[in-house]
Amino acid sequence: MEIRQPIHSAHAKQLDTEQLREHFLIENLFQSGQINLTYSHIDRIIVGGILPTSEELELEGAKELGVDFFLQRRELGIINIGAPGTVIVDGETFEIGAREAIYVGMGAKKVSFKSLDAKNPARFYLNCAPAHHAYPTRKITRKDASPETLGSAENCNVRTIYKYFHPAVLPTCQLVMGMTELAPGSLWNTMPCHTHERRMEVYLYFDMSADNIVFHYMGEPQETRHLVIRNEQAVISPSWSIHSGVGTARYTFIWGMVGENQTFHDMDHVALSDIK
Repeated sequence: MEIRQPIHSAHAKQLDTEQLREHFLIENLFQSGQINLTYSHIDRIIVGGILPTSEELELEGAKELGVDFFLQRRELGIINIGAPGTVIVDGETFEIGAREAIYVGMGAKKVSFKSLDAKNPARFYLNCAPAHHAYPTRKITRKDASPETLGSAENCNVRTIYKYFHPAVLPTCQLVMGMTELAPGSLWNTMPCHTHERRMEVYLYFDMSADNIVFHYMGEPQETRHLVIRNEQAVISPSWSIHSGVGTARYTFIWGMVGENQTFHDMDHVALSDIK
């Protein structure tokens, strides 16, 4: 498990490209036959990629958590961006298809992952947050997710937001998570942009070809920086930072938030005239 320490906004202004990437970009999430986890001290979120092939992979506790098992004091959200696979929670098997999800509540002692076809594996992306209450484990399909379409063709930002783990769909302690799909011809996400001091956020960009990239914009509204993001890479966004992107072609991204509340529209909007 890789550990990431928090970065103050005043410190972030002084970082060069490589340093920004070192602190905020998560690369190489999906590696064959492995579970790769990054623990951020920003709200203590864990971000991970799981790519099971011929062997079942189990989520195991680590000394960084200081507990008897991984979800003893945590909740877990998983979205599959690959081929169908299964998630086994304390002996109960859930088949999770492409762009389907599963919420695993605090207290689950054994969570493991399998692909239905080792040659065409599942790609399980996870966000995991500290929890204070045990809510039931539940599979979420695309039909279960709560959709919201925003943007306009004129501004190249038509997108549909699918809320998978959200109070409108199911109860969680603090984790809010979903997927945003851009319409053909649209390139911008979360623009006009915003911050939310009450929550941090992580974006996973995917559904991109090898020759396309996303420019992810971060930083305080008057001190913006950018990161070049490639397929299946994630970026950590502190509460003081904007989190917006534009691609060289359409793409999809998963967003996950943890913090003080679960109010999706609790945002501090930034006027385009104020961005520097």
